[in-house]
Amino acid sequence: MIENHRVPAAVQMLWYKVGAADEARGESGVAHVLEHLMFKGTDDVPGKEFSSFVRRYGGRENAFTSWDYTAYYQVVPVDQLGQVMAFEAGRMRGLALEPEEIASERSVVLEEWNERIAQNPSAKLGIELAAALYRNHNYGRPIIGWRHELKGLDRETVLNFYQRYYAPDNAILVVAGDVTPDDVKKLAEEHYGSIPPSNNPPEAGTVEPPPRAERRVILQDERVADPSWRRSYLAPSRGTEGSEHVLALEVLAEILGDSSVGRLAKNLVRGSEQATYASIYYDGDRRGPTSFSIYAAPRRDVSMENLEKAIEDEIRALLRDGVSEEEVTSTVKRLRAAAVYARDDLETAARVLGRTLAIGGTVKQVETWPERLESVTAEDVVEAAESVLRSDNGVTGELLPKEPES
Repeated sequence: MIENHRVPAAVQMLWYKVGAADEARGESGVAHVLEHLMFKGTDDVPGKEFSSFVRRYGGRENAFTSWDYTAYYQVVPVDQLGQVMAFEAGRMRGLALEPEEIASERSVVLEEWNERIAQNPSAKLGIELAAALYRNHNYGRPIIGWRHELKGLDRETVLNFYQRYYAPDNAILVVAGDVTPDDVKKLAEEHYGSIPPSNNPPEAGTVEPPPRAERRVILQDERVADPSWRRSYLAPSRGTEGSEHVLALEVLAEILGDSSVGRLAKNLVRGSEQATYASIYYDGDRRGPTSFSIYAAPRRDVSMENLEKAIEDEIRALLRDGVSEEEVTSTVKRLRAAAVYARDDLETAARVLGRTLAIGGTVKQVETWPERLESVTAEDVVEAAESVLRSDNGVTGELLPKEPES
């Protein structure tokens, strides 16, 4: 729990250590469909009553599914924390899961798939890139699931997943706000303490084999007005071999990809003006291997080939000449400042802590992150870059316009 007594409110986040990567082969999408069904009510609490209660007190709620975890949260006045705990505990093991509700939510998720993926060329390219990057690991399939497998999800599949993973021994409770540890412990014991465990932890994830060749994915779509380019490299996370590089990769992502002072923005967007934007995304908070991804788009008079060459030239320059201690120091200061502001928010603080614990991390890792980040050196950044930014370790994607068929 995280004490914050500035406002008389509290956020409850319940994290289940199971996500899309834990789905059995052929059952993709079940984790996300179950997330939807968690809002349909139990035998004791009809559907919508939980949500109506939260709104009645001016609160808010939501949920999200990732590859590694599924989380549910509510923000309410602190004096209603016990009641939302009671609601959350009730649906941990007591969902009704009626066949008609499963069919209804499956249709909702299929429509979501159509809107977010089928009609979004950039999202379609992202799915194809992930499938090419992860040849063996379940991260290679979309969190929302493959459309043809979503259509086949039935009550037995959803019920088995729910009964196997939704239990207190596979969950983490995070509470932040105007509360004390004693208060939270008492409420947690009252509402969650009597729920029996499932004794069914998620199975160990598959291991990704070493990459052997460069890969390229090209997607043409009539809806693309402006082409774009991206490259995703297989990279270590906090839960994999090579985790000692995670902090340095976080610094590297900022040095290269920060939208204001990063090398790609400075040299390619504002300098040579070959790109309209250039950024990098890296998330080390995974149980399995993650990705280090570069995103860019060429200006109208620049070819995709020239943009790719310019980005590769920047990477080669970094590997050849290294980075300065000044770059590392200023980057660490920015990252630390952003973390301070983010963690002052109740929801963000709970998310940071819950996400780390859900992938097998510790409270100490969260608390010592600023100090450990300070220890990153310029040599560490280059060593991490050399381990990841290899041509045979990535997948290149191009999103291109396509002439409509006559």
